[in-house]
Amino acid sequence: MAVTAPEANEETMAMRVVAALRDEIVTMALKPGDVISESDIAGRYGVSRQPVREAFIRLAQQGLLLIRPKRATVVKKISPDGVRQSRFIRESIEVEIIRRVAGQPGPDAAGVLDGLIADQEAASAANDSRRFHILDELFHRTLARLAGVEYAWQLIDDHKMQLDRVRYLTLGVSSSQRAIAEHKEIAAAVGRADPASAEAAMRAHLARAEVLLNQTISDFPDYFE
Repeated sequence: MAVTAPEANEETMAMRVVAALRDEIVTMALKPGDVISESDIAGRYGVSRQPVREAFIRLAQQGLLLIRPKRATVVKKISPDGVRQSRFIRESIEVEIIRRVAGQPGPDAAGVLDGLIADQEAASAANDSRRFHILDELFHRTLARLAGVEYAWQLIDDHKMQLDRVRYLTLGVSSSQRAIAEHKEIAAAVGRADPASAEAAMRAHLARAEVLLNQTISDFPDYFE
């Protein structure tokens, strides 16, 4: 059945609300346990309640909202198991990505990665955690592009929301500087066309998720299931 223009418009609005709310939840603008309502969100984004209702359903399916019939909808607490599963998915895919990049690096691969790292250093020096997070994401997405498997990054992105929430709780200057050092190790292995070292550096980089998880559970116990 063909989709009418109004239906397509509502679908677009729903996707925009999903993206906006996901960003607020991941960046902790909306914290675990916060109550939200369809009417408030509709008013905030200037849309009707129908696309907001659809957005709530999608975010609930992604494990970010808890919809309780005839009761308030709340931002779900972070699932430690969900964080660990996100890390497993991410590591499984990114290890293959980095092996491919380091095995056959293009002529500009090392330079591209070094440029991104320089931008990360500037964001860290400015104590701009949000910009650093964006640049961190860009570094990993660029690796997928260099490997010729950019769609693989989309698969990772679709499954790492719980992990991202933990990262935002811990993304201070010290942790960003450590991430930069680890990115430099990855980029150096790519520059040497050394897949084994690149894989080891990537595994060590992603393994920090468990340390961050334990830290945030200790620091913010009320945010976790």
